[in-house]
Amino acid sequence: MNLLVKAKQQGLEIVSVTPESASWKYTGFSAYRLTQGQKFTMPAFPSKECCLVILAGIIEIESGSMKWKEVGQRQSVFEDIGPYALYLPPRHSATITAIQNAEVAIATAPAQGNLKPRLIPPHSMRHSIRGKGSNTRYICDILPQEEPAESLLIVEVKTPSGHSSSYPPHKHDIDNPPSESLLEEIYYHRIQPFQGFVFQRIYTDSRDIDVPLSVEDHDVVLVPRGYHPVVVPHGYESYYLNVMAGPKRTWHFHNDPSHEWMLNATFHGSKPNPA
Repeated sequence: MNLLVKAKQQGLEIVSVTPESASWKYTGFSAYRLTQGQKFTMPAFPSKECCLVILAGIIEIESGSMKWKEVGQRQSVFEDIGPYALYLPPRHSATITAIQNAEVAIATAPAQGNLKPRLIPPHSMRHSIRGKGSNTRYICDILPQEEPAESLLIVEVKTPSGHSSSYPPHKHDIDNPPSESLLEEIYYHRIQPFQGFVFQRIYTDSRDIDVPLSVEDHDVVLVPRGYHPVVVPHGYESYYLNVMAGPKRTWHFHNDPSHEWMLNATFHGSKPNPA
């Protein structure tokens, strides 16, 4: 099972995942690099909502009669500020023009078209810290379940050098809320400095999936089911954008019982939400 999608080192498209290429039902993802002045048109999807995340740089977006000028503020995903994002319901195309060099991610998932387009500014996003010690990571909720969308859940996570993340290992592959929800998940990884790597393991209780991955800058990891922890080697910082979708837009997770002991040992009985 190929759960690692390698990034393209040159050209407009960095990486692309569709439900068909991933052999699942709900979640799609693509990322693009644009040079100043370059244009890119995202087609209208008849039955999918989209969320454009301006990872870095400044862009202009046109969709029908709507236009958003100079969207974006950070130059790197590793800056201590959140991104701008734009939610588009089905049947809305978008033309993106780079005002300066930019990196843009596009997440897609099924929708009927019950919501209107809207810009999601950084100041509206919730920031939090999860974990403790070498399990600390920094969260920005771009499109959490408390905010309007039909399927998509989107969050970005920054993990310091030498730390673990998405840890203790957890999963969300059974449709049984509130104990657990079924969500396909995409990890879009960035690494600083860019020549580094992180490790991610995808495994199930039965070990019918047990895949250790060495992940480089701009790579995508697919999580169809199972636990999916990340470890960051010394000297490098990790960023990843998580995109999730499933039959219900709710996030309930189940920790690996073999490793849940560390919650009591490290957090004195509290159970922080993993990223």
